[in-house]
Amino acid sequence: TNPGFVVRITQTGLDYAQEQGIAILEKELAQLKLPDISGNSRVLRVGKVHYELSRLRLRDFHLPYSRITPISNMGLQVSISNAFAELDGDWRVKFLFIRDHGSFNLKVENIYIKILLRLGSDTTGKPTISSPDCSARISKVRVLFSGKLGWLYNLFHSVIESRLRRILENKVCDNVAKSVHNELQTYIQTLPVTARIDDKIGVDYSLVAPPRATPKSLDADLKGEFYSLAHRSPVPFSPLPLAFPSDHERMVYFGASSYFFNTAGIAYHKAGALVFEITEAMIPKDVEFKLDTSVFSAFIPQLEEMYPNMPMKFRLSTPTAPFLTIGPGGISFQPIVDVQAYAILPNSSLAPLFLLSLVRNVSAVINVRSGRIVGSLDVGRYRGQQPLPGQGGAGDFSVRMMQSLMNILTSSTLLPRLNARLDEGFPLPLLDRIQLSNILVRFHQNFLLLGADVRFQPR
Repeated sequence: TNPGFVVRITQTGLDYAQEQGIAILEKELAQLKLPDISGNSRVLRVGKVHYELSRLRLRDFHLPYSRITPISNMGLQVSISNAFAELDGDWRVKFLFIRDHGSFNLKVENIYIKILLRLGSDTTGKPTISSPDCSARISKVRVLFSGKLGWLYNLFHSVIESRLRRILENKVCDNVAKSVHNELQTYIQTLPVTARIDDKIGVDYSLVAPPRATPKSLDADLKGEFYSLAHRSPVPFSPLPLAFPSDHERMVYFGASSYFFNTAGIAYHKAGALVFEITEAMIPKDVEFKLDTSVFSAFIPQLEEMYPNMPMKFRLSTPTAPFLTIGPGGISFQPIVDVQAYAILPNSSLAPLFLLSLVRNVSAVINVRSGRIVGSLDVGRYRGQQPLPGQGGAGDFSVRMMQSLMNILTSSTLLPRLNARLDEGFPLPLLDRIQLSNILVRFHQNFLLLGADVRFQPR
């Protein structure tokens, strides 16, 4: 199944994510808990040296050089080089009749770490991440003991350095696995699988396949489908393939297909949300338009006889869900609107007057604001279709004479309501504490491309 929505993180975006992740990993590694160490070192022809190291405290852990690389069919590889750390602690030694103790300082240099991150998805469509492989190698460890018996320390320092190297190498990878599970996995689970739009509609951003790494990016295919909260039913058509361009100017790109937008139309239509009423109270005062039968009796003479000087109401509805197209020129569609006119009788009941079917050219302007897709509609003039049979005895009438009136009514009442809703926008699938900037909007065949740079807001 083709995705309705695609997210691409470019190498620039991965590099930024790596910077944030490395900063967190540094803090985690700086809190490593190291065990006490004790043992015996046999000195040739002399005897045994018994040593104890306790209260090992890691003072800092620096990861100055790192790189993240997408590995096809694998995931992401993080390589850390020339890392260094420093720790101190207390020591105690017994050798023959000699007893001594003091403090020591340990410098660990040239630490190399390689981490593989495997990406997947769970049964709900949320992303998952694990670290199936980690290796750490330390090439240089130096122990500096305080005290005056330098010859004594030299008897066992190499043994201690070797033991500390092995302990640190194991501890580093243990801590990496813990950080990936506790920090990174928890964080990427903040990606919203579904989002409630309003009291009628939701949107599904679940993954339809595990994220895939390419040589230059990390791509995620999402369902990208709106649905009715009351009753979700299958969409009667499938998404078309997206010929995603090779843009790499921004950190992240979103590809919203025509399927994505058209499922919104279907969902709102099924939910009965594409029904609008127009009364005189809704018409702005500066329009100077009186919505009553006296206005329309000029070209529908029967109204003056049957319902003289009575207020009117229009009920606008779409017989089918609007279907839009996306191309290099933008987003456009031609919704069919049924206009049912009523006379409001003195007892407040409604008398049907006529039913008119109209088609209008509509184009959309799209942007991104505060992590949401926002838009506005620009409408052309209505053109009438074949008139439907009159209701309530009003008879047939000239469609052309109604066009200018409908343009006034919809432009002054309906359009502002629609644009106010579109200005609230629909949420993009973003992880927690992510802000977008430097927005790019481009139209391609069958999909809308949104590009942005990313900023992470720490807690």
